[in-house]
Amino acid sequence: MNRPSPTGLPGDALRALREYPRRAPLTLVYVCVLLAGHAWLGYVLSAERAAGVLEYVSTNLDNLRDHPLSALAGSVLFFDGTLTDVASPGFVGTFITLGLGVCCFLARAEYRWGKRRAVAVFLGGHVAATVLTAVVIVVALRYGWYPAAVRESLDFGISYGAQTVLAAGTPALPRRGRLPWAVFVLAWPLGGAEWPGPLPDFTTVGHLIAALIGFALPAVPALRRRRVRGARCAAAGGARITGPGALGGVKDAVDAGQALVESARSPGGTLLGVAGQFLADPHRCAAAPFTGPPPSSADSGQGDTGASGGRVGAAGPPGSGGLPWALSAGV
Repeated sequence: MNRPSPTGLPGDALRALREYPRRAPLTLVYVCVLLAGHAWLGYVLSAERAAGVLEYVSTNLDNLRDHPLSALAGSVLFFDGTLTDVASPGFVGTFITLGLGVCCFLARAEYRWGKRRAVAVFLGGHVAATVLTAVVIVVALRYGWYPAAVRESLDFGISYGAQTVLAAGTPALPRRGRLPWAVFVLAWPLGGAEWPGPLPDFTTVGHLIAALIGFALPAVPALRRRRVRGARCAAAGGARITGPGALGGVKDAVDAGQALVESARSPGGTLLGVAGQFLADPHRCAAAPFTGPPPSSADSGQGDTGASGGRVGAAGPPGSGGLPWALSAGV
């Protein structure tokens, strides 16, 4: 006799882990690279050589002028923080950036948007936030808001890209959780911020810039449409349909979204719970490309369709705010 499958949040988490390699293979490889790089710096290289590597990939002003491409590319191969000292502030940053940002939200972006768009969001946020932060540093140095030593400060890691995907994934959360999540994404970098003048330290500025980039990205047309899973539809015997004919798949997405909202109301709907539910996706067949909100009941003839860590350094339905409907309702 077969054992019943676990239900609720534990079942969702187990299913997400089991299907993780299939849903987000590129993210899985990237996580392995990050862990290997962390072990290489900490356990293989001497302290002096490890410091030299980090100094070379640091995206400070001097390196961005001398070897910008190497610094930008090398910076995202390492993360700062600890994986063992769970009581330290460094572990909190690692949990947010590596755990939530990369392992959860980047994986979800890869599954929902495809590899290319997920990489574009992550690396685009990393590069754009780094460059804009460099501009802020130049202005701050001119007015004396930052010390001159900031030009060669150690500044590397995945956190700008992670912060971007944390913000860009906000529309995929249940409606009632989006505003608290957005506040969290903006607030956590300020927890350990230093204020040498009217501006916080440059890494805090960089995290805030990355978050703003991520919040703006769902308005980009390329991210308004879910990736088509034609193979799954063909296996289920479904036809490729568009427009009003896609209502069946849309209703499945709506039902899944409502179920997730209900689960978020339970005592398990905490930060960890949201992360687990965010990864878990209902088993359903996504219909053909769908770029707009569901048709009204008057147009379709149907009844009610429902509503929808880790860096070193000193158009939708009413009420959706124009965010992509397929992303916000299909979770």
